[in-house]
Amino acid sequence: MEARASAKYLRGSAQKARLVIDMIRGKNVNQALAILRYSNKRASLGIEKCVKSAIANANEAAEKANIAVDPDELWLKAAFVDRGPTKNRSRMRPAPQGRAFRERRHFCHVTILVSSDKQGEAKTAGNFAEKATPAASKRAKRGGAAAAPRAKRVGPKTEAEGGEKKTAAPKPEAKGEKKAAKAASKPGKTAGRKKAGE
Repeated sequence: MEARASAKYLRGSAQKARLVIDMIRGKNVNQALAILRYSNKRASLGIEKCVKSAIANANEAAEKANIAVDPDELWLKAAFVDRGPTKNRSRMRPAPQGRAFRERRHFCHVTILVSSDKQGEAKTAGNFAEKATPAASKRAKRGGAAAAPRAKRVGPKTEAEGGEKKTAAPKPEAKGEKKAAKAASKPGKTAGRKKAGE
């Protein structure tokens, strides 16, 4: 059994109301009401009324369907906040040196869905249960290069496996030989010139 309730045009911004909604989402209704009762946020009063309304809607729907529902077993299946209107709700606040600051008066809409089904219970379609998707790892949640799978490293093949024999890398030349090689590669600067007095 599911029931929903919505509270429209609550005072305050949606961003601030979401801070309260995030604390109660997925909790039992008794836990949610206790959190809202002792929360120090302005939005918690309107959200508490909405939760109580959703509980009352669930009881009413259960009576109409002739189903017994215990209100203590209800839990918040979904809870979200939408942004309300701010147009034509701007006010002016006096500011220093004769200026005026514009205030925007925000509203928000809260929607709460309560359910009496057990949490984490797999829904069945016919005789087959839905396949549970594996939980994503922390690296996959971050996204980007961390989420991409790494290619497996393959070691060098030996002669027995059919690989070619590796040749040793040439040894680096001495410092004097390097300078001579550079001088030979640049004929315009050093090679071909004679020192004065020779």
